[in-house]
Amino acid sequence: MVGRYVLVWGPVASGKTTVASLIAGRIGIPHVELDAIFWKPDWVEKPVEEFRADVSAVLAKYPDGWVIDGNYGRIKDLVLPRADTVVWLRTPFHVAFWRAFRRTVSRIFSREPLWGYNYETWGKSFFSRESLLLYLVKNWRRHVRKTRQEIATIPHHAGIIELRSRRQVTSFIAALAAL
Repeated sequence: MVGRYVLVWGPVASGKTTVASLIAGRIGIPHVELDAIFWKPDWVEKPVEEFRADVSAVLAKYPDGWVIDGNYGRIKDLVLPRADTVVWLRTPFHVAFWRAFRRTVSRIFSREPLWGYNYETWGKSFFSRESLLLYLVKNWRRHVRKTRQEIATIPHHAGIIELRSRRQVTSFIAALAAL
C-alpha cells in the first residue's frame, strides 16, 4: 500500500504534518517535517543552498525510509524522485481555511512555539502581507493546479494516493494499521 519513502503533499492546513506523523508511526519509519528544517528563528527563511544541504543531510541520515511532509519547490528535485509513495491531500478549501484559522488563533492564545522558536501573532497572522491565511486564499487554486502538473510531469516511480476527505484519510490510516 505504501513504500518506505513517503512524501505527504498538500496545500496549507491540509493536514500534511498530522497525516505524515500517523503514517510514520504506523509503518515505523522517521517523520521529517520540512517546515522545521526551513524556518529559522523569527520566521527567517533559510537560504536555498542551506535548505537544500540540510534536506540532503536528512535524506542521507535515513537511508532505510522516511515520511516527509511539505511541498517546497526548492527541494522537490531532491525528494520526489526518491519517493516511492506520494500521499496527496486534496482537502476542500473551506476545511483547510477553517483549520488554519482555528489553529492560528489557538497558537496565538497558547503561545505554542513552532519548531521550538517561532510564534504566531495577531499582527503577522491577520494584519500582514505574510499572513498564512492570506497566502492560503491567494494561492489555493494555483497550488492544486501546480501540484497536479508536477505529479504528472516530474519523472518518478512513486505510487500516488489521493485523499480528499477526513473519511478517506481515516480509512487510509486504519488500513495501514491493519498491515
